[in-house]
Amino acid sequence: MRFIRLSMAALGAAVLGGLSACAPTRPPVASAPAAVVVPTCTPVPAGEKLVGNWLSVTAQKGVAGSLRTLYTLNPDGTMNYVEQIKRPRTPSQGLEESGCWSHEGGQLVLRTLESNGVQVNLKDPIYTNRYRIIRVDTTELRFQGANGLVRARRMSPGYRLPF
Repeated sequence: MRFIRLSMAALGAAVLGGLSACAPTRPPVASAPAAVVVPTCTPVPAGEKLVGNWLSVTAQKGVAGSLRTLYTLNPDGTMNYVEQIKRPRTPSQGLEESGCWSHEGGQLVLRTLESNGVQVNLKDPIYTNRYRIIRVDTTELRFQGANGLVRARRMSPGYRLPF
């Protein structure tokens, strides 16, 4: 009798073991997404003419008021980009972006890391802008972007857009 019980136990274990092999397996636990590496800005060579504050004031067809853009290009490779629309009898509205900049083969490259204080999707190409430099001297910067020619004049260190 003992032999029959052991045989039945062995047979039951084999059947259960075989059934467990057919049982659906749990999906693997998803690993955490890889952390996005935030680029570090690279300092520019000493004497780089683009370093400084550059103010562009333009009027766009169909837009009441003026569009003011301040590009702050720092020697450590960091940048701030502040755009403000100034309309009569209306509070100013604006956009502020920060990140890194570089001068690469006749182009000014602006890479936004934060927009209005919020980190951006670094994989989105909209946050990397390239401009063909036409002229840069002690008082004026001209470059060509997707929206046409930009003319900016050099402003004093620490200059900020007025509200």
